[in-house]
Amino acid sequence: MWSGVVGEGVAVAMTMTCLAFLLVWNMSMMCSGSSQIRLQQPHPTALHGCAFEAPNMLAPPTDDELLHAQADLWRHSLYFVTSMAFQCAVKLGIPTAIHRAGGTASLPDLVAALALPPAKLPFLRRLMRLLVHSGVFAAADDTTGSAGTYRLTPLSWLLVEGEGAAPVVDGHPCQVPVVLAGTSRHFVEAAMGLAEWFRKDVPAAAPPSPFEEVHGAVLFDESMASLHPEVDTVFNQALAAYDHSGFATVLRECSEVFQGVRSLTDCRGGDGAAAKAIVESFPHIKCTVLDFPRVIGNKRGDGVVNYVAGDMFRAIPPAQAVMLKLVLHHWTDEDCVKILAQCKKAIPARKDGGKVIIIDIVIGAPSGPLLEAQLLMDVGMMVATKGRQRDENDWRDIFKKAGFNDYKIVKKLGARAVFEVYP
Repeated sequence: MWSGVVGEGVAVAMTMTCLAFLLVWNMSMMCSGSSQIRLQQPHPTALHGCAFEAPNMLAPPTDDELLHAQADLWRHSLYFVTSMAFQCAVKLGIPTAIHRAGGTASLPDLVAALALPPAKLPFLRRLMRLLVHSGVFAAADDTTGSAGTYRLTPLSWLLVEGEGAAPVVDGHPCQVPVVLAGTSRHFVEAAMGLAEWFRKDVPAAAPPSPFEEVHGAVLFDESMASLHPEVDTVFNQALAAYDHSGFATVLRECSEVFQGVRSLTDCRGGDGAAAKAIVESFPHIKCTVLDFPRVIGNKRGDGVVNYVAGDMFRAIPPAQAVMLKLVLHHWTDEDCVKILAQCKKAIPARKDGGKVIIIDIVIGAPSGPLLEAQLLMDVGMMVATKGRQRDENDWRDIFKKAGFNDYKIVKKLGARAVFEVYP
């Protein structure tokens, strides 16, 4: 009898000892001055003989979870197939063929319009099924795209090539060059060098981009034009298409930004398309385009827009407002501060209407395709340039460092936002 009581007493004592140990250990963690809760297990020998064990924090996933994870693994590993299928559709001219067919086209229609061998029809069906699933096209007759009649979506409308240079959708130039540049061998090879780029120990604050390391040239720079003139042309066409897309919407939706502005300098304004659009909508504004000499070339003022060959890091033509449209994401934070400091010198005080107009991506969309696009654009900039995409806190920091006192986001349009920044 006594042995049973003693055994029970020992068990209770051991259990109480374990509880006391855990209580003291937890109290010591709370009193250690750390604001973080650290999930640490005591040394295995400390709880030897205790009636319970700490929960296993590394419990493996279930079989069902692992099977779904395997499908996710395939999806992530083969995302590039969707990009290549997308590129294939663009190179074949499928969006334009559907548009010319009146908005819908069957597989036999597409095979005939694109002059493809009839034997490729079953393979085209498989390609289109994937592109319907990814939202490039829509199935006109069923929900899967397997039956073979297709129509355009807003995405594929952007890929319709019109006659000459005229956009099919007003204010949204054809984005085919963007697709061809983003899926080009040069861009993909640069992205494939990311792991090696991360391993390389480079002390510089702004190391060469993976693109520069792989190809030995800087994108959108004279070095690229010298080394790969044809590739340089492709990327510059993509840059122009990307920059001009949606600007007419900005002028309509954010007209208050330009009302009351008497003069404006468009930094890195390229061919002057944006400046001409501003003057067309707001004839009272005197516009100047500033860009590098190799971009300005022989362009001269035409009575509507004045062109200045120069360097925004050194000086910016004075104006009441300076516009930076999709410019700053190409540059490091330090370079952005230098550019904005020159902008500040070029404009008058806020009370006299001085401001900088910035149109750029602001990371922070709700979770979904828009946020994914912003994050992909950020890593894309990391691959190809020394720049980055920024969230609102990042923007606020560089505005402050450049000496500006205030800013506001006028409106968010898709993945981009329109800022006014005040001295």
